[in-house]
Amino acid sequence: MATAAKPEAPVETVVTDVSENAHPWDVSVAAIYVEDRWQPIFKEMREKAPINKVVGSAYGDYWNVTTYKEIQHIEALPDLYSSAKGITIVTDPEELPEDLNIQLPMFIAMDRPEHTEQRRVIAPAFTPSEMERMTEEVRQRTAELLDTLPVGERFDWVDTVSIELTTQMLAILFDFPWEDRRKLTEWSDWMGDIENSLTEESRREQLEHIFEAGAYFQRLWDERLEKGEAPDLISRMINSDMRNMDQFTYMGNLMLLIVGGNDTTRNSMSAYAYGMEQFPEEREKLEQNPELIPAAVQEIVRWQTPLAHMRRTATEDHEMFGHKVKEGDAIILWYLSGNRDENFFDRPNDIWLERPKPGRHLSFGYGIHRCVGARLAELQLRLLLEEMAKRRLRVNVIGEPKRVPACFVHGYTKMEVELSTY
Repeated sequence: MATAAKPEAPVETVVTDVSENAHPWDVSVAAIYVEDRWQPIFKEMREKAPINKVVGSAYGDYWNVTTYKEIQHIEALPDLYSSAKGITIVTDPEELPEDLNIQLPMFIAMDRPEHTEQRRVIAPAFTPSEMERMTEEVRQRTAELLDTLPVGERFDWVDTVSIELTTQMLAILFDFPWEDRRKLTEWSDWMGDIENSLTEESRREQLEHIFEAGAYFQRLWDERLEKGEAPDLISRMINSDMRNMDQFTYMGNLMLLIVGGNDTTRNSMSAYAYGMEQFPEEREKLEQNPELIPAAVQEIVRWQTPLAHMRRTATEDHEMFGHKVKEGDAIILWYLSGNRDENFFDRPNDIWLERPKPGRHLSFGYGIHRCVGARLAELQLRLLLEEMAKRRLRVNVIGEPKRVPACFVHGYTKMEVELSTY
């Protein structure tokens, strides 16, 4: 019997039954995040029961894993903790009609060797040389957008800056028709909203958008079949072993790339505006010291944690840090909590630009499933900060932003701001 790790002393498993009444440790509840009150809940868990089991939630039973080293350890054992049963806390309800229980395989939700084979096709699009090749175009588009922004006038940072810049980047990656690029945003929002899987009505509407995206991308695939090699992601798939994948696998991997390329960067860009407002001394430090921008990028991504969790599924009975886990148990790795772990980070709740080793966060995952597009997300955020610094622009947030009502995507839907100069 496999053992993930042995504790120094016996561990009593804390089991929370939420089947009758909501319990504060059932952190699958979207309201916790939309109301921005998740921090003390996870802090309590880290202190009292870093690993605990929730029974009877809206998504069934699951294990909470809330601390940095434990999350990292589990991520390092992909054969014991599978991704093939899904990467989010939500699984398709069995009671949905058969026509709505459609599986869309994607390599992030695969185990070895399939995961390795498909990731190998996509990974070359995100190498350091590719980042260097794209830098000038991304910088130019970022600069052009910033030059259109009004100073001293109110506007929505999320839509005007975060969504627009990330949507432009996705269009470049896919060589997607520029005039239709906002379709990528719409599709990403529907694909990434995992709560839409819960009811027949919402699942049906979600699938309508997914199928619309599928039909559009199938046209692009057909158009590029005989055009030869090109750097866009669709052409990379065509000119690889992924050429013969079925339509569902194609759509699944597109979903992964669209949501991954959109939500992570979009919400980090919004966190830059909101987070620096919360820490004015750090903002002033950044304004006076642009050489801190690379560290600021890592701190913003850690502080925000754009994807709150990842799910793994136990492949056999074993002990997980002293807790008896059964084959098939859902293990929820709360990156959001691990990135605020007081036993790993000093000042974990602060944006601290001079943090030692600022890149040691969990926002991009760890191990074989570490985000394939992490370099691109960092590049886009870095160029935004650099171009803001060149123009000596400061974002002033007006009131509280509206947040994504979800337990997976951790971000913002609207943020009113005014720009000023310094």
